[in-house]
Amino acid sequence: RGGEATMNFRRLRAVARKEFIHVFRDWRSLVLAVAIPALLILIFGYALDMDLDNVPTVVWDQSRTPESRELIALFSGSPYFSISGYSDSYGEMQRRLENGKALLGLVVPADFVQRLRQGRAQAQVIADGSDANTARLALGYASALGALYNGRVAASLARISGRGAAAAPIVLELRAWYNPDLRSVNTTVPGIIVIVMIVIAAMLTSVTVAREWELGTMEQLIGTPIRVPELVLGKVLPYYVIGMADVAIAVVLGQWLFQVPLRGHPALVFFTAAIFLTGALFFGLMLSIRLKAQVLANQAAIMASYLPTLLLSGFAFAIENMPVPVQLLTYLIPGRYFIEILRDIYLKGVGLEIIWFNTLLLAIYAALMVVLAHKSMKLKLE
Repeated sequence: RGGEATMNFRRLRAVARKEFIHVFRDWRSLVLAVAIPALLILIFGYALDMDLDNVPTVVWDQSRTPESRELIALFSGSPYFSISGYSDSYGEMQRRLENGKALLGLVVPADFVQRLRQGRAQAQVIADGSDANTARLALGYASALGALYNGRVAASLARISGRGAAAAPIVLELRAWYNPDLRSVNTTVPGIIVIVMIVIAAMLTSVTVAREWELGTMEQLIGTPIRVPELVLGKVLPYYVIGMADVAIAVVLGQWLFQVPLRGHPALVFFTAAIFLTGALFFGLMLSIRLKAQVLANQAAIMASYLPTLLLSGFAFAIENMPVPVQLLTYLIPGRYFIEILRDIYLKGVGLEIIWFNTLLLAIYAALMVVLAHKSMKLKLE
């Protein structure tokens, strides 16, 4: 009887109603399910900021000339650097870098002007490499400021010598499409939606059937005329509603708090989210069915879905920078495809004609999880 695929919508409604009642009775879990999107948006949106901004910089100006002050002014006038103090020795600069009062040091030698007029001046930039990502970005921006200063000096020397300003052989016009300000939060927020949905699925559906076994109510369900499709779908429906509500919360907060543009159609976001959520919920339900223990099922869901999505989907770390074997492993992570879909919709404003392949892969994953959850459910005592 338990393996029959026919469905009675009256029994389905009864199972879903029972699960809704349990959800609303356990108000702590309900509040947590609603609060998680807001918490993750705040934590990841503010903490996971890849943008370089106001890096504290200590300066040791041994030259003390208008030329050296012009170079320092380029740093102080940049939004990427903030002069936090001045030093009189390498030792003092080292102490500032060690105690965290500065992340970058700028050293201008005493013979800076003389060497500048000879066309071979040097200035030293020292970065705190213990924060490798910030140091890499800071050195890159410092190099760009140095190139800008070189251009100004070359033009000034040409005018002094009477040759006039030398024409640049090539001028690169730099422009970034889709995210013109290169704000990291614009790529982070779409990823947070994926993380929110994985957390909800891992936290809620992974304990549904396991809870029935632990409370002894599964035996009562087995004694009723209910069938497998009715029980499986009825268990998922309440959490499906909560999951879609969490998606809406994450979308609204992302635009309200961080002004992340949504250039594509909002309906496309919810359509693809519905497909991804289906797979995530039924994956958690399958674990709950197979493991029959709430704590074990919940931990397994987190280990098998949340952590791989966080680390291997391209949300926090660029897939291109991973070793080749790990890159191949990322193709097994559904969150990878959904993050690509959301970033395309949010930033590029594309339609289904562009994201159809990734959407198809999500649909295949969702269908596979539905089938596996259905096959795992046995309405009999073992």
